Amino acid sequence: MSSGIWFPVANTSDLPHRHVFQGRLEGRELAIWRADDGHVNIWENRCLHRGVRLSIGTNTGAELVCQYHGWRYANRSAGCTYIPAHPADAPARTVRNRTFPVLERYGLVWTHFSENTPAEPQPVGQYDDLTLRPIPIGAPGKLVWEFLSDHWDPGLGLAASDDLSYSNGTATLKLFLQPADSNRTIVRGLFNHQEADYDRGQVLLHLNTVLSELRTRIENEAARRPAPEPLIPAYVPVSAELAAMPERSVQTGMIRVHVARKTSAGEGVCSLELTPVSGTLPSFQPGAHIDISLPNGLTRQYSLINSPLETDRYIIGVKRENPSQGGSEVIHDTVREGDLLAISEPRNNFPLRRDAESTLFIAGGIGITPLLSMSAALNNQNLDFAFHYFTQNRAQRAFPERLDLLGSRLTSHLNLSPQQTSAEIAGILASPSADRQVYICGPGPMLDAARSIAEKQGWDEKAIHFEYFKNTREIDDSSSFEIALARSAMTLQVPAGQTILSVLRENGVDMPASCQQGACGTCLATVLEGEPDHQDVYLSRSEKDRGDRILTCISRAKSKRLVLDV
Repeated sequence: MSSGIWFPVANTSDLPHRHVFQGRLEGRELAIWRADDGHVNIWENRCLHRGVRLSIGTNTGAELVCQYHGWRYANRSAGCTYIPAHPADAPARTVRNRTFPVLERYGLVWTHFSENTPAEPQPVGQYDDLTLRPIPIGAPGKLVWEFLSDHWDPGLGLAASDDLSYSNGTATLKLFLQPADSNRTIVRGLFNHQEADYDRGQVLLHLNTVLSELRTRIENEAARRPAPEPLIPAYVPVSAELAAMPERSVQTGMIRVHVARKTSAGEGVCSLELTPVSGTLPSFQPGAHIDISLPNGLTRQYSLINSPLETDRYIIGVKRENPSQGGSEVIHDTVREGDLLAISEPRNNFPLRRDAESTLFIAGGIGITPLLSMSAALNNQNLDFAFHYFTQNRAQRAFPERLDLLGSRLTSHLNLSPQQTSAEIAGILASPSADRQVYICGPGPMLDAARSIAEKQGWDEKAIHFEYFKNTREIDDSSSFEIALARSAMTLQVPAGQTILSVLRENGVDMPASCQQGACGTCLATVLEGEPDHQDVYLSRSEKDRGDRILTCISRAKSKRLVLDV
């Protein structure tokens, strides 16, 4: 048998709604399932954590959930979207199950293990094909092939021809062998008749009977021969450490995408729907964002607003800034439907916990974008949340059609002054709770006020999560100091007017970064010695007081020397 062809591994009827089918091909177990969007997934049948079979997992319609420790994997990409044991971290992009190609044709589901895509299987005839019940045979594929090609008459007046085909001019039977293991072969078949009124039930009954009789003959012959060794597929282990690592790496290359749709998503806000030029988009978690390389040479970061269960596209919302620094202006005025753009893989510095009894979302203006994705994820899992949205008026509410899906969970706060906004937030946060998590995103002054209110009202700092779109604080870059890199065994000078990040990159140190404004946390480094001069908006007050971490893109040193774990 050869892996350079498409093999049938399931009947379409094996994939009912929200079911996971366990298949097998050449010794490798497969988890085969259909998502609610119709896409059929064929994956290696093991959770990357402890190797538990995913075929006993839960098909939610958009994700496959392992029954052992609840790891969730996304439709299409098979990327891990959530790890309950690490609720505050976004799984690393490398935590991704192995997938195999899929064809669904003629009532059968096909795959192959070849590096090159084989030619597609051809239809049996010009009319609808009748799919036979699979017949498992305890014998090697080579032996089954010999019996079918040399010793078997299917009846119905069908004569054998090449490639396990049998025909009489008006009817055709085509058989396919699925080598499940070295000593197990599954026979799948298609029957086609040019006459539409033939008795399908009688044909199926007859073919099932003669194939079952043949199975007995083949298995009797196989029992007289030495049993072949089982096929042992090679599994590539995934490091358990990856699951615990927050996703921060940016060096991922670029993905080419089409602008499939460009629409208005509110006053001064446009929406871009991005679909892949080829292949499958990487999975993402709620709160993730992407970098977009724009036609004017700029790179900008935008949050993904759609549900992570929408695996065939990314959707972003962009508010026109006045004055614009070139990002929002080019998206609003230059980018058109059908354009090609280059984007990064999604990464997440604002991950969503799903282990809280209840979640509060507080959004201001375009800060709604990451929180929409989060609320969609919680809604899909039937987890409790409340959503508070602050805008100047109803026209400025972004993505109103998605807001409508929130129903009674949404409270709109319109046309409030800064003092009134603070009062409303104080009311929302009036009852600190150990079983509640709070997520805040919006303009900088609103976030500063919300964080201060939460602190005064006794909220645990770890329960308050926030994301700034930019750092509006005044930056003092007049100092100069020395940095010692503990891992790289280098000592470098950071002069006035230059950042730690730029000095690292000039000297060949690959430090990931994104916003370069001290807002996203991507360029975070550990401080082993020295006193940082924090100028970011990412770290909390207690994190800054500890002095053991620094945002290399914006912060500096109060001491003459910093020792970094880089």
